[in-house]
Amino acid sequence: MKILVLEDEFLIAMDVEQLCRDHGAEDVVIMQTVDHMSAEHAATSFDAAVVDLMLNNQSTIDYARQLQNAGMPFVFASGYTDTKEMLSDFPDVVLVSKPYAGSDLIEALVEASTRRLSGV
Repeated sequence: MKILVLEDEFLIAMDVEQLCRDHGAEDVVIMQTVDHMSAEHAATSFDAAVVDLMLNNQSTIDYARQLQNAGMPFVFASGYTDTKEMLSDFPDVVLVSKPYAGSDLIEALVEASTRRLSGV
């Protein structure tokens, strides 16, 4: 499984990378910005993604919407508490709140990927 991690906090990104590798990911790519990869390319290059809601003080909602339209399973990860309005367009996407337990993140990724495979 190939995982894309959109995270601007270096230590969190490294923890997520190791967590994914420990649970069988063969490749994990960390990006601190969405400027260098189209969502369509991401959807064809990766099996799932972990998307921080804010990267370098910029919202990733538009990029997440593009991932969703491209059919890529993903989960949101955020330390922000007031996300209800931001995520209203993503009723089926799990938000894993920071700080999160590794098992919560992995379970959310598995659920998102399973939903994609089953066509739900």
